[in-house]
Amino acid sequence: DGRATIILTLTLCNLRKTELPKAAKVFEMFETQIHHFETRRAKKPKNSADDLDIFVECEVHSADVSILITSLKRVAEDVKTSREDKVPWFPRKIQDLDKCHHLITKYDPSLDHGHPGYSDLEYKKRRAFFADLAFNYRAGDPLPLIEYTAQETATWREVYRKLSSLYPTHACTQYLDAFQQLEKYCGYQEDNIPQLQDVSRFLKGQTGFQLRPAAGLLSARDFLASLAFRVFQSTQYIRHFSSPMHSPEPDCCHELLGHVPMLADKEFAQFSQDIGLASLGSSEAEIEKLATLYWFTVEFGLCKQNGSIKAYGAGLLSSYGELMYALSNKPEYKPFDPEMAAVHPYQDQAFQPVYFIVENLEDAKAKLQNYAMKIKKPFSLRYDPFTSNIEVMNTPQKVKRALHQMKEELKNLCLALENLS
Repeated sequence: DGRATIILTLTLCNLRKTELPKAAKVFEMFETQIHHFETRRAKKPKNSADDLDIFVECEVHSADVSILITSLKRVAEDVKTSREDKVPWFPRKIQDLDKCHHLITKYDPSLDHGHPGYSDLEYKKRRAFFADLAFNYRAGDPLPLIEYTAQETATWREVYRKLSSLYPTHACTQYLDAFQQLEKYCGYQEDNIPQLQDVSRFLKGQTGFQLRPAAGLLSARDFLASLAFRVFQSTQYIRHFSSPMHSPEPDCCHELLGHVPMLADKEFAQFSQDIGLASLGSSEAEIEKLATLYWFTVEFGLCKQNGSIKAYGAGLLSSYGELMYALSNKPEYKPFDPEMAAVHPYQDQAFQPVYFIVENLEDAKAKLQNYAMKIKKPFSLRYDPFTSNIEVMNTPQKVKRALHQMKEELKNLCLALENLS
């Protein structure tokens, strides 16, 4: 609509004179819509104790931004600004994820000649059914219950049987613990494809993560944004029966056998959310780096456990061939370094020549958080678990409110320690 939201900070001196009315006149002259206006005594007064620091969040015609700032500089000092229209849109509340459904179609069975289901009209019709369910889903709706066909269940059975034989020797302990729970509570078995509703309910109770249906391979920006809200976008269709051991795109075998068990671990869940939070409002270049980081950790990550190398990445834990290969003596191993992993080339249609190994999930989380702090943005973000909203920390009041909540939580923890002692 030709308007820009801008955030301004400025200092007004000699307030007993005419500077405040002059500044107000500038905003009025450009028909500025004020969203937030905050004043406090200047931290570094230049002329008198009456100097004021002012914070303004406002909306103005894009064409007027430059001249508005120039005009303010005539009546105020230290005028600084950041334009929010330079920041890519990102979801602020969980309902906004309804808009995060943009697909990458390069592996779609209707378009990719190399897809196993390309010539199968029945399979493509079935895929269209699943896509409609995902596109019509809205936050808060019950997750769609699927009546899987005998052929789909047979494909699941073959994948499940073969992969579950490898897990005891190849998967990390966090995965094995969760997998046992999923078999007990969520219908994980050879002859049953679990329903997202049951799995989502289980995850919510373990780590606060929940599932929502996805129509296919999502754009990196949309997929990562969902993780910021502890939401995992999961496909419900299954790979083509002619290729049970390989799928060129995510499917329910990849999601349910690869991703879900690790999302039941608290450290890994936080790691996943941290990548999502880092992605919000990031540039395209940063999104590409974060997606590559995600690839080498969440999808194809290895970790050290009890003197051995184990898999925690979903791409490995849902691929019999690559899981065997990754823990053989064939690939190259490198210690996990986010700066290096974020720009390392990767293979999306062949086994990885290089895998990154983390010391443990807590160490990986700490390294990721340090990496994310270096991503330049004109604001800081905070996830509010009570409202499932993302708060932009762009005023002193918001920071104070967050600190107050943290103090209350610290009081409770101190009391708990006293009771224990």
